[in-house]
Amino acid sequence: MHSNHEKITIALWSLLAAAGMTAGKLVVGLLTNSLGIIAEALHSGLDLIATAMTLWAVRVSGKPPDRNHTYGHGKFENLSALGQTLLLLITAGWVIYEAAARLFFREGVEIDPSVWAFLLVLACIGVDIWRAGALKRAADKYHSQALEADALHFSTDIWSSLVVLAGLTGVWVGQRWGLEWLEKLDAVAAFAVSVLVIYVSIRLGIRSVAVLSDQTSEELVERIAAAGRVAGVLDVKDVRVRQSGAGVFADLTAVIPRDLNMEAAHELAGKVIAAVRQVVPDADVVVHPEPTARAEEDRATTIRVLAKRHGLEAHDVHAIHEKNGRQTVELHVELDPTLNLKQAHERASRFEEEMKGQFSDIDEVITHLEPSFAGQPAETVPGDRPAVEKVIADFFASSGAAGHAHAFRFQRTGLGLALSFHVHLDGELPIHEAHEITRELERRLRAEFPALHRVTIHVEPHPESDAE
Repeated sequence: MHSNHEKITIALWSLLAAAGMTAGKLVVGLLTNSLGIIAEALHSGLDLIATAMTLWAVRVSGKPPDRNHTYGHGKFENLSALGQTLLLLITAGWVIYEAAARLFFREGVEIDPSVWAFLLVLACIGVDIWRAGALKRAADKYHSQALEADALHFSTDIWSSLVVLAGLTGVWVGQRWGLEWLEKLDAVAAFAVSVLVIYVSIRLGIRSVAVLSDQTSEELVERIAAAGRVAGVLDVKDVRVRQSGAGVFADLTAVIPRDLNMEAAHELAGKVIAAVRQVVPDADVVVHPEPTARAEEDRATTIRVLAKRHGLEAHDVHAIHEKNGRQTVELHVELDPTLNLKQAHERASRFEEEMKGQFSDIDEVITHLEPSFAGQPAETVPGDRPAVEKVIADFFASSGAAGHAHAFRFQRTGLGLALSFHVHLDGELPIHEAHEITRELERRLRAEFPALHRVTIHVEPHPESDAE
């Protein structure tokens, strides 16, 4: 809001300055009969209209996006710049016509290079230097093409005023020393001003059309793509950039590992957006994550991804290598607990067939079907903790393993009773031995308490092992 207020203020002061200069140039030009000054007056008159357009465009472009302008109103600035271009080209064409008429076809046009003419041109140069600088600083600060167009106009006004000053000087010298050919310098100056205006206008028009037609530079696209390749992103492609007034909109596709979950993918997309904004500050960036396999993706990860396509969760994936180079894959598959056996088997079979199609060296897939517990409502219940603790103590006493169980939790779910607890074991045990101990303990508990449908044991080292 503050930035738009500052832009409007600068445009308003520029409008007032343009009105004063137009009136002054027109009066002095008519009094002195100087085509160069009249051309400058018309040029300033067009600048006045252009500045009014800029003020309007800056006001409109500052409005927030709405239902009919979802990308905002920034392109009104670019449209204003294009309108200014057309106005300047029309004026330049008329001045060239009039200059040619005075140079080649019309005689007897007397010019009075009075001191007022010189003073006016010098004053206009000073005003143009001030407002061109103020507008350029604001345009750079807020990336406003409308203000940049105004600044460009008034920068050329400085040079055109210098050309007019040179033409008036030539007329004055010609009249004073009787050099009639120097009196033609006024028309020559007007012609030169118009050529300069045409050149600048065409440049501005090309830029405005480029923005309005969503043209962008390959260099900017490459910079955005390079910035988007943050750690974790495999590649960036399909980069699209468009500008709307001071705003820049960038859309890109970030190729990410397909084994990332939704939260991780979203976090990675946020890092891409932040990196792109380092290259294009305040850009509106949209990232489309495209999951794909890593070049080094292992077979177990690929199988888990294939399972997700079928609405399954796969774990405990094991590949058994046969002597003939073929493989048998064994794994556990979690399914919707509301499915019956026939439905669950059909879904698992479709998954197995796709797996075989993916890997030509797999001969057989053996899946252990089990219900998924994810999302199942659970209620904490007291449970028979003393009885469970006794079974655990007897297990450790008979197995010879030094273990201690704690943090017991009993939960009632739609599928039955669930038990979870922590077990301290020797921190120096190999992980496979620790796993085997907890697996045997789970079997003992299930045998003693048939009502248990799920047992989860979290194994951790003894606190004294950590201290050592």
